[in-house]
Amino acid sequence: MFPEDLTPRALEIIREAQVLVGGRRVLGYFPEHPARKITLGKDPEATLAQIPALAAESRVVVLASGDPFFYGVGPLVVKLLGADRVVVHPNITAVQAACARLQIAWQTAQVISLHGRSWELLDEALDRAGKLIVYTDPEHTPAAIARLLLARGQGEARLCVLEDLGQETERVTWPSPEEAKDREFSPLNMVVILPLTEAAEATISQDDLPSPQAARLHLGLPEEALAHQRGLITKAEVRAVVLAKLELYPGLVLWDVGAGCGSVGLEASLLLPGGKIIAVEQDKERAAQIRANGEKFGVGNLEVVCGHAPGCLTDLPTPQRVFIGGGGRDLEGILKEVLGRLDRGGRAVITVALLETLETTRAVLSEAGWKMEVVQLQVSRSQPLARGIFMQALNPVWIVTAYQ
Repeated sequence: MFPEDLTPRALEIIREAQVLVGGRRVLGYFPEHPARKITLGKDPEATLAQIPALAAESRVVVLASGDPFFYGVGPLVVKLLGADRVVVHPNITAVQAACARLQIAWQTAQVISLHGRSWELLDEALDRAGKLIVYTDPEHTPAAIARLLLARGQGEARLCVLEDLGQETERVTWPSPEEAKDREFSPLNMVVILPLTEAAEATISQDDLPSPQAARLHLGLPEEALAHQRGLITKAEVRAVVLAKLELYPGLVLWDVGAGCGSVGLEASLLLPGGKIIAVEQDKERAAQIRANGEKFGVGNLEVVCGHAPGCLTDLPTPQRVFIGGGGRDLEGILKEVLGRLDRGGRAVITVALLETLETTRAVLSEAGWKMEVVQLQVSRSQPLARGIFMQALNPVWIVTAYQ
């Protein structure tokens, strides 16, 4: 519950209250209210037991987030006062808000609350396939839930953590259970666990939302949306073709070699729920930019490796897809390492700007017996000129796709 979400009638009722009862966070929304304030703590029943006597002499308003009859204090208040003495004004639940943020249907979801409950409840819910929405508490944190998933052998589960919903500090991230198991999250959070098919349809990653107007990660990000070094970024039109040629789907491991600012890997995360992106960049400043861009858009399945390829590729997890956006003089060695490491049925996509680099790429692929497709992409963008518009050409790029 947030004051700006309340109806005029609800705000009027609160203004007229002589006693306000609620959790510390909710009461904090009304610091100037002159009413007596009673905080609901660890023993809400004992606190609410005061209400009948107070209600005999004063107008008492109990504040609860969302709908008080959806894992809320509503039933307890009715039990203590009687239904004829209670009027309920429900609001939006955290489940409604979370599913609206993720743009997923929730009529078929399992919704459970672990607040003050045992882990058995979650174990039983996980035994039943389907969408799962979980209210957490200080013991049953997202990190603890991630550890349970790993212990159950469900490390590929698609996990979303929604923190501080509706506040300026709102943050929505999609860490893997492995990434989440030791991470600190805001105490005000909710966890959503999705089957891969539904995770692919959800809004996978979202900016940290310093304001409601903040941009989300999406395909075709403009170059200015990402921190990058002196224009070292794969242009949006090239990214679109590269992602199509990579033929991505959930669960794959993608190497982004010579990642620059990480633009291809970041957008690829939208197409790889349950998968992993490893961005390899030898320049420390650019590697830091990849991390910053990943954090900005809340990409949880991105790992940054700052090292010199091909040497640093040796210990990386086996990929099913590889994008090579840079390599310079080391391109031949990088290609040979990549072709030797790719899973059977995997594919690599390489972007090339120089004729000499194109010939090197073709020679290595031919020698290794890989099939290839070469596409030349020439992009022109409209620009204002005097009273009209002209087309400004970008440098042409060859996109080479290698497959077996």
